[in-house]
This record gives sequence, C-alpha cells and structure tokens, in this order.
Amino acid sequence: MVDLAAEVGGRLLRAQAAHTVPTDLQALREWVQEAGWTDSVFAENPDLDNPRVRVALDRAMAQLADVAMVRGHLDYGLPNVLPAGVIDWQHHGLVPLGYDTALALEIIPFKGGTKGYLASPEQRRRYLEALSEVARATTGQALIRHLGPYLLVKALFFLALMKPTDPARTDKHLKWQYRRHQFVEVLEKYERTGAVDTACLPTLDAFTARHGGGHP
Repeated sequence: MVDLAAEVGGRLLRAQAAHTVPTDLQALREWVQEAGWTDSVFAENPDLDNPRVRVALDRAMAQLADVAMVRGHLDYGLPNVLPAGVIDWQHHGLVPLGYDTALALEIIPFKGGTKGYLASPEQRRRYLEALSEVARATTGQALIRHLGPYLLVKALFFLALMKPTDPARTDKHLKWQYRRHQFVEVLEKYERTGAVDTACLPTLDAFTARHGGGHP
C-alpha cells in the first residue's frame, strides 16, 4: 500500500512540477490562509491569533520562499488516493510543491488513531524517500526539509471548524481540545528545531485518559 501511494504521489508530483507558478510572499500568505483555514481557526480560537503563532507562520513562509507554487489538492491523503489517480479536488488551490504528496502518511496521527490504520516509521521513511527521489529529479530539492512548515499549516487545518456549539457535547469539546493540543505540540517542535515528528503526537485515547473527558 505504501509503495502504491508513493507511485501515485510521484505521478502527481511530476505533473505539478511540470506546471509551476512563480512564488512570492503574497502567494504564500494566501496558501497559509486557505490551506490552514486560518480565518476559521482564529475565529474559534482567538487566543491562538497571537504574535507567537504569527512569527512561526512568517518563519514557515520564509523557509519556503524558494519553493515553486503549483496547483494542489489541499486535502490530499490516503482515502483520496486510488491506483488510477487522485479524487476529491473540491478544495484545490495553489500550494508549495510537495505540500500535497509529502504529508500523505505524516497526517495520519492527526486523526487520533481512530481511523483503523497507522504508518510505521519505516513506512514513513520509505514513502518520503520515494517522493524525495522524484522531487530531486524534477526540481533538485528534497521534500523532507519542507516538512516542518508544511505540518505547521496542516495542524491549523485539522483544528479548523472543531469548536462545538452544543455545551452538552463533552465528546466534541474533548476532540476540539485534542486538536488544539496537537497544534501546540507541532508549534513547539517547529519553534525549537524547524522540524516536526508526528510520531510524537498522542492518540485521542491517550489524550482522553490524561484529561478525563471533561470540558475545557
């Protein structure tokens, strides 16, 4: 399955690399806003709309200044990857090259271990190596050095539209707090090293056991 995902991802990456768009700061800002759903995230979590988060996002954009923009999927993941191609393009937009394909296995931990599948470190390594070979052949760049900024934006995406409106839904409140915790974990790791290891993110069950399942 991992090898098939890498083969399909490689095909998409080659197609994207053949049709690049010049990168500038405004294009990167629009990508952060659209891919990270920042308007929704900050509306639901106004405490996160702060200088610390803004500085980290500015750092991510600066780190990607030399990466070409391409027409991307914005919701790329294993459920949308089929042997014949990639489905569900309703959220398409401009993205830095590799944002779609590089994260296919890295985003699995954000789902909390509740979807019935995981990726081992060896599977993640093999997938990224295969995609990096395609990236080096087409652009001369390795994808792995961009994972930190990509995952920072993706952590925002997974937090979007998570705040519940029904105070009686303690399960929804817990999941919202879980996604907030994930974002802060990713933010702290990116601030310290510029990289993010998603294997360190707790499962939803582990988070629930520690926090008791109550309201925030």
